Amino acid sequence: MKSVFFLLTCFFTFQLAAQDFKISGKILNKESNEPLEAATIYVEKSTDSSLVSYTISEKDGDFVLSGNSSAKSMNLFISFTGFQTYRQSVSLEENPTYTLGTIQMETQDNTLGEVQIVGSRPPIVVKKDTLEFNAASFNTRQDANLEDVMRKLPGVEVDTQGNITVNGKPVSRILVNGKEFFGNDPLIATKNLPKEIIDKIQVTDTKTRSQEFTGKAGDPDDKTINITIQEDKNKGYFARSTLGGGTDERYEMSGIGNYFKDKMRLSVLASSNNINSSGFSFDEVFDMMGRNARSISMNSGSGGNSFGINGMNFGGGGGITKAETAGINYVNEWGKELEFTADYFFGRNDTESRTIVARENILPNSRFFSNSISESNLVNDSHRASARLEYEPDTLTRISISPRFNSNSGISNRNNSAFSQNKDLQLVNSTETRDDEVLESRSFSNRLDFIRKYGNRGAYTQVNFENSHRNQENENFFFSESRFFRDGEVIEIQDQFIDEEEQQDEYSIGATQRFVLAEKLFLDASYDFSASNSANTRNVLDFNEQNGNYSSFNELLSNDFEVKSRKNIPNVGLNYEGEKWRVGSEIGLLNTSLENTNFLQEASFSNSYNNLFLSANVRYEIKRSQSVYLNYNSDAGIPSIQQLQPVVNRTNPLNIITGNPDLRPSYTQSLRGGYRNFDFAKRSGFFSYGSVTFTDNNVVPVTITGEDLVRTTTYTNVDGAINSNLGMSYSKTNKKEKREFRYRLGLNGDYSRNIGFTNGEKYKAERYTARPRINLTYAIEDYFSLDPGYQLTFTETQYDINASRNENFVNHQISLEATTYWPKNVVFGNDISYNYYGNVSPGFDNTALLWNVSLGYKFLKDKATLKIKVHDMLNENVSTQRIVGDDFIQDTNNLILRRYGMLSFTYKISKFGGKDPNAGRGMMRM
Repeated sequence: MKSVFFLLTCFFTFQLAAQDFKISGKILNKESNEPLEAATIYVEKSTDSSLVSYTISEKDGDFVLSGNSSAKSMNLFISFTGFQTYRQSVSLEENPTYTLGTIQMETQDNTLGEVQIVGSRPPIVVKKDTLEFNAASFNTRQDANLEDVMRKLPGVEVDTQGNITVNGKPVSRILVNGKEFFGNDPLIATKNLPKEIIDKIQVTDTKTRSQEFTGKAGDPDDKTINITIQEDKNKGYFARSTLGGGTDERYEMSGIGNYFKDKMRLSVLASSNNINSSGFSFDEVFDMMGRNARSISMNSGSGGNSFGINGMNFGGGGGITKAETAGINYVNEWGKELEFTADYFFGRNDTESRTIVARENILPNSRFFSNSISESNLVNDSHRASARLEYEPDTLTRISISPRFNSNSGISNRNNSAFSQNKDLQLVNSTETRDDEVLESRSFSNRLDFIRKYGNRGAYTQVNFENSHRNQENENFFFSESRFFRDGEVIEIQDQFIDEEEQQDEYSIGATQRFVLAEKLFLDASYDFSASNSANTRNVLDFNEQNGNYSSFNELLSNDFEVKSRKNIPNVGLNYEGEKWRVGSEIGLLNTSLENTNFLQEASFSNSYNNLFLSANVRYEIKRSQSVYLNYNSDAGIPSIQQLQPVVNRTNPLNIITGNPDLRPSYTQSLRGGYRNFDFAKRSGFFSYGSVTFTDNNVVPVTITGEDLVRTTTYTNVDGAINSNLGMSYSKTNKKEKREFRYRLGLNGDYSRNIGFTNGEKYKAERYTARPRINLTYAIEDYFSLDPGYQLTFTETQYDINASRNENFVNHQISLEATTYWPKNVVFGNDISYNYYGNVSPGFDNTALLWNVSLGYKFLKDKATLKIKVHDMLNENVSTQRIVGDDFIQDTNNLILRRYGMLSFTYKISKFGGKDPNAGRGMMRM
């Protein structure tokens, strides 16, 4: 009660002490008298230079800077790249409203060797193609990491899984000083980089390495974040390690270390745990335990005819995994000519799973029920290594080579018990299966890139070659006993040794020549060729009771099959890459050839297909933080070798699958568009998006159910499939002194139309889904943070056959994340999620309540943390999943982690520029 009273006292104290202010004006270029758009205007306290508020100027140079502060006087700064910083003192005691009129900015004259001395740095800088934040301007807790800083930046959203969006656009890459930080996993960077070494956070359009070198425009709808390290911190190290033990023999161990020296960086990590964690995406409150998912997950169906499947996982995926991981990453540069990056990961997973399935199969004029219980254990070792070497003999030429290697070896043991009942719940069949499998797979890929630029106007030649090889070998001892009860009892036994090998070789070569037609107008001539050779050999040997060995070759279930595909895309494109308008188009021929050969049956099939290749995009930047875009693309998809090979697969005796060698490549046409606007002055953003994809020659399963309820499945092509989505969101942040209130409203929906077959009869199914949601954040800096959320999901499905099959249901999801940082050095975290699924079969829980708790204490100058954590505090977490397909409804329950407690100890060390940052807090501005 005293804690609550204290927090309320803090709240009202902040309310009474601070006062509102507003400063307005107009910014012009003194020489040309033109307005300066996206200049940064900010105010700092005169006493300690801490940031109070900021904004950017509009297209006409006007600005309004508002905020709330208890400071009596402040310093106002106006900053714009290439211009001298403007500074003025303002007093809130005299007048909380200032009208500055016209402010003329003078160009920067760097006569002393281009050295610029600036007394204060703006919190945000908007450049031509980069949005740059000064990390020190945004207050966080003293031991914050990169993710904590990101949550404070305007227009940036970070969900509980660590996914980042900037102004409504997803972030796919995190770079450190322009280089990837431990491969392509952004979470390793956001969860582990300490704020104390971060200088700037730069947001740019995502570009390939070749686009970066040539200056070609990147993807404006996907973002890359580059973290620059403070110059005096770019020599040193930082590391952290965690050791924890808990109830039910749960444990966690992990460590990560990083060493910087100018352009060289070395990172190592290692982890072991049995709590379903990767081990390196540290959550500052819950460590490896992580946080609960905040959104309903959409799931794909298995078996039957399924398309826009709707489902929801309660409490995460199934299974309990013991994971061991180790890795090393190395980055270095030698002069301006040579750059080298390499990394290696080792992983071992030991996963135990158990799944209970209840499935209602719906046919055009009847229905039946199938139930199963399966248990498995999988032990898998993996090795992953990659490297990139870039050589620039001169400023106009770059040669790069990027090899990658992967290897997996695993042993699995699976047991399954299943039975089927007719509509009157009479037993029709049952089966018991057991298989013990050994799997080995290896893959290697390499990409070679050559680029030559011509002058500085944007012309270049690019040639790339890419190849990959994949080999997988399976050895499986398979046994099944199936019983059929339609005419008495018939028993079928399969006792087999299955030796299978699959190989795939892929090659591609591409060449592009860019010509400069005019300023920012380019003509691109390209040719892309790709080839894929896939071979599958499957030898099935039945058990021979006479000699006691697996020696009887089963020709019906065996195969020796090869697929060759080729794709040729000659095309030309016209592209305009201006500051406001970005327009691009490509047109050409999409030629696809497909050749299948069945060596066992001495049969082959080949054909070629021609389609129009067309790509077009247009994007208009209304102003620096406001844009609209529209894209169109077409492509062809090659069926998988499993869908093509005409061999019977009976590893599920109740669902027998045979491929179709006459399948044609699918052809898709996609249209995407959106509008985005973030208002820095009001700290608000509105984002919308939409897409629609039309698919012809879509590959779909065709299933026939016999009288004994055994399903036989093959594949065919159909036209007319549609998948579309539409969404919008609005967010706004109000910040006054140490208080912050943020709300995020969202609405998105999907429409899908699928053409398929149920029991051999063609149908059309349409599905509509709508998901409104709201998320709130209220926080008082250094004291507490509250993050409640709610999402509602409406789903309706309609069929043109068997109208009684139509259905609709509603899902609910409620979440609350509450963290307190008072008393000092004590962190108390609560993460609660409640899920309700509107339509689940009897016997399955349709609700789940997951409550994770963490209580931590920091000591030794914040270097050490001792925590007590409890996963699933109420022991009510379940993993229930409903999948709705075109001809089935399936409910699944999985084995998951239940309640356990954990005591953990974390220790951090760091040293930069020859100093221990914890020895003197004055060296950094938090």
